[in-house]
Parts: sequence; C-alpha cells; structure tokens
Amino acid sequence: MVYESLLLFGVLFLAGYLFSALTQQRSGLMYRHAMQTWLFLVLGAYFVWFWTHGGQTLAMKTWKIRLVDAHGLPVRTGRALLRYVLAWLWVLPAMAIDWALGLTGWSSVALLAGWIVLWALAMRVTRDHQFVHDRIAGTRLVSVLGK
Repeated sequence: MVYESLLLFGVLFLAGYLFSALTQQRSGLMYRHAMQTWLFLVLGAYFVWFWTHGGQTLAMKTWKIRLVDAHGLPVRTGRALLRYVLAWLWVLPAMAIDWALGLTGWSSVALLAGWIVLWALAMRVTRDHQFVHDRIAGTRLVSVLGK
C-alpha cells in the first residue's frame, strides 16, 4: 500500500493541478467537494483500468500479485468497479465514526489506524486469507511468482 501510495501521489498531483487550472481554483476550500469527487473518480479510473488490463497496477507488478475473479479469470469492469468502491471500507467507516464523535488530533489518527489494522487482520480469520472487500466483490489476489 505504501508503494502504491507513492505512485498515486503523482497521479493525484497531476489530476489536482488539472482541476485547479481548469476551474481557476484560488484556494483549497474553493470547489472542495467537486475536487474530492474528481479525485475519487481519477483513483477509480486508475485502479479499474489496471485491474481490467492485466490485473496489476504498477505496484502489484513489483510485488508480483495479480487481481483475478473468484474463478481465476481476468476481472471485468463491473467487478473492478465494485472492488474499488468496497475497498473504501478500509477507511470510510473510521472516518464516519470520527466525524460523528467529533474527534480531532491523535484520537482521530488512532481510530483510523486501529480500523485499518482490524480490517487487515480480518483476512486472517477467513480460510483463504482474502480481504473482506475481495470476498464480497468476488475477486482475489494471487501470486504470480515464477511467471
């Protein structure tokens, strides 16, 4: 996730710059929700494109893992979109709780970190060690070592 985040920094930086230039954005709060929506769509396009064209993002190629459907076949667009939306379960529930409780500072960071750890550990209790969002979306990560 860290390596993927480094790559996405460049993608989101360019997308944010394009949005700011086209909308003549003068501050970070101007058109804030439109920009968040735009970046959500850009991230979705990035992941869905790579998952449906070879099953691997650039980081996944480095770590030699591929996304396939439950039967080991390439992922189609609808399933990739569903996985992208469901992958937001890594952070959105914690963000919603954070907002509802009005947490700030380290309390907010601790809640998010704790949720991410719990979400990651949830894969350990399933027999095939797949993430919850993959189970729901009908996808799985497989190793491509030796190929």
